[in-house]
Amino acid sequence: MAARILDGRAMAARWREWVKAQVEAFRARTGQVPGLATVLIGDHPASQTYVQAKQSACAAVGIRTFRYNLPADADRGTALELLQALSCNPEIHGILVQLPLPSHLDEEEILSAIPLEKDVDGFHPLNIGRLGLKGRDPYFIPCTPLGILAMLQEARIPIAGRRAVILGRSRIVGLPMALLLLRLDATVTICHSRTPDLAALTRQADLLIAAVGRPGLIRGEMVRPGAVVIDVGINRIEDPQAPRGYRLVGDVVFEEVSAVAGAITPVPGGVGPMTVAMLLVNTLKAAQRQVEGSASPWLEPIEG
Repeated sequence: MAARILDGRAMAARWREWVKAQVEAFRARTGQVPGLATVLIGDHPASQTYVQAKQSACAAVGIRTFRYNLPADADRGTALELLQALSCNPEIHGILVQLPLPSHLDEEEILSAIPLEKDVDGFHPLNIGRLGLKGRDPYFIPCTPLGILAMLQEARIPIAGRRAVILGRSRIVGLPMALLLLRLDATVTICHSRTPDLAALTRQADLLIAAVGRPGLIRGEMVRPGAVVIDVGINRIEDPQAPRGYRLVGDVVFEEVSAVAGAITPVPGGVGPMTVAMLLVNTLKAAQRQVEGSASPWLEPIEG
């Protein structure tokens, strides 16, 4: 039997409608509009595309955006001075620094300069640390892990007691995803480039999350029948038959794995739209917390 397709586009559309209604209610209560500042250092084409997509998504739900571009050779002092100014601006409730940064800048230093209450990407070391501490909640959860959690909840896929295997250990997806699932009582294994006999571990997973950026890494024989497979990878491969000469694929061989898995996310149209939707959620909550003193829980129930 073919796997159930977890439609990220449809789920994200419902979240955007929810955020739009909440933004309107927030403005009615406070007379203010949530504001997001995006900082792009350099002129990487993919980064420019991502920033534009995030700004367009904000505009569609009524979130005000402020865009700041710095040249690729901007020094640390210039970047830190900009972030300090944004941190002090009461109209800006969230700050997003588009990654990756130019190699001469220290990512840890730059991300640490964003105040916790404005760190809507959830990458500040203290937000990541709080995610891993019992009894401590982070201000924000990174958008991709939060989007995956929202997908699982909407699809009513249980987490507690399940074995989760995560491929990748980045601070953007793998590490915070593992910490989040541990908080929700999953048994978690993290795999990476040094993991031997990868297939032996992936076949044990009730929930398999692939986030390594290697097209076709996960084949059908590597997946336990009935498992839930979340494909975070977005890889461009050449395809002369495609209109643009390339197509986007995930880390999972969709045709093979969808014949084995119980549920699966497509690429594109799976995790990506939900990542952007969760940025909107985090920005809304940042404004609520800064203006009203409190915010609603991480996720509100959105019925599919």
